[in-house]
Parts: sequence; structure tokens; C-alpha cells
Amino acid sequence: MVSRDIKRGETIDGGDLSVARVSVDPALSPVAASQKGELEGSRAAVDLWAGTLLTEEAVTESLVPGEGESLVGISLTPAQMPSEPLYSGDSVRIVTTPGDQGEVTNEDPVTVEAVVVGVSRVQETGATVVDVSVPEGDAADLAARAATGRVALVLDTRER
Repeated sequence: MVSRDIKRGETIDGGDLSVARVSVDPALSPVAASQKGELEGSRAAVDLWAGTLLTEEAVTESLVPGEGESLVGISLTPAQMPSEPLYSGDSVRIVTTPGDQGEVTNEDPVTVEAVVVGVSRVQETGATVVDVSVPEGDAADLAARAATGRVALVLDTRER
């Protein structure tokens, strides 16, 4: 169990955890006491509060966004993305699209390579919000372009 409050992203030290004997419902997946040593040096994936049971989902080895990366949320209509479901870790490209009047120029569209971090659907609008990790230097430009709605998402190969 968590013995002190740990904020999301903080490193977990041995003294941050203690062992508690509890009868656990099979629907829960707390970390076993035998794994306490293995958790040292990992990071909190969410805010952890003292006195709560620690689950595997609450611990991560890496932070998102990582060093030199930024997280950008892009709201997309079904016409701006493939119908194939997107998953965390997918390699994608965010591409600028023509304006409202459909003007197409001879310039190549601006393309930003990204990695999908999360996907959620907005029921009220039917839009899908895709959180992508991009190099820090591309984040401001991509966020500005995404805010105009003039972008499309291209799914690249899932071969690894």
C-alpha cells in the first residue's frame, strides 16, 4: 500500500510503500508484497494517496510526455482520420489540409510525425480526441494547426 502521498510522475522510493494484509476481491489487482523491491525507481502514473492499495496500472517506467517531447490533443471528425481504431503506440502523421474554400496550393502539406498516447470519443459532438506525443519543437505549430480543424491524421504501419 502507499504510505505517503505521491504525485503523478514522482519517483517511488522504498519508504513510500508498506505491506498490508488484506482480503482482496478478485476484481482488484493490487501489487503483491513480494514485488515491493521491484517498484523502487519506477514512477507514479497517477496521483497516489497514502493508505490506498497500489495497483500495477498506477505505476509506470516512463513518463508521457518524455524528455524533449510534448503532448498535443487533436480533435478530429470521422472524415479527418481512418476508420481503423487507433491504439497507444501507433505511429501517425498529422497533415495540414486545405482551407474552408478548398484552396489547394502547390506547396507540400505540413506533416508532423507523432505517436498516439490516448484516444477518447466526445459523445456530444461525435469527434474523437487523439492525444499524440511529438517532438517539443513541433508542438506549438501542431497545436495551432489542430485548433483550426485543418488537419487530418494518417495511420502509418504497425510493423515494429
